[in-house]
Amino acid sequence: MQDTFVHKGKRKILTEYLREKIGISDRDVLAAMNAVPRHLFIESIFEDFAYEDRAFPILAHQTISHPSTVAEQTELLMLKPGEKVLEIGTGCGYQTAVLLAMKTLVYTVERQKDLFDYAKTKFRELNLSPKFQSFGDGFAGLPTFAPFDKIIVTCGASVLPTELLKQLKIGGVMVIPLGPTNEQVLFRFTKKSDSEIEKEEFGAYKFVPMLKNTNL
Repeated sequence: MQDTFVHKGKRKILTEYLREKIGISDRDVLAAMNAVPRHLFIESIFEDFAYEDRAFPILAHQTISHPSTVAEQTELLMLKPGEKVLEIGTGCGYQTAVLLAMKTLVYTVERQKDLFDYAKTKFRELNLSPKFQSFGDGFAGLPTFAPFDKIIVTCGASVLPTELLKQLKIGGVMVIPLGPTNEQVLFRFTKKSDSEIEKEEFGAYKFVPMLKNTNL
């Protein structure tokens, strides 16, 4: 597949939808959503629908999130260029690409080997360069590279992964959906100090579950 004028036109329409209907106001987030070719991260049978606000199945019984969800999570991170971002759940690599378009340094973890391999190939094809791509347990994070300015979790955790909070710098932000399967609430945690965490709630969402260990 290529990125044609038709695709770019559909992305522009999607971006306007995200601004007008979803309420995304961060210009850099909107620019990133407009820049990343979502259709290149999904199967070709879904290409005609790639810029609708829909989730699609990908490998390992996972999904690529709605564009609105990707944009909302990204906006909640309040990213600045050059920040170190830990992404839990690389998936097909679409969210990673959006974070890279925001000019951040992305460290990404995926527990599904099929998806890890898929994303690695996709990054190479599209000349995308996350700082580090790991096949591993998202609950463990990447302590070797900590602390991180921002952490984004793209799957729903039943409990708050405290190990990830430890890897967040003072003043850092983590965006994560929490709750039982299909009933998560999106939260933003701001680490005020080692003993003080500010919690904000941003409504109900539906994410695939965050699971421990790796899956070959």
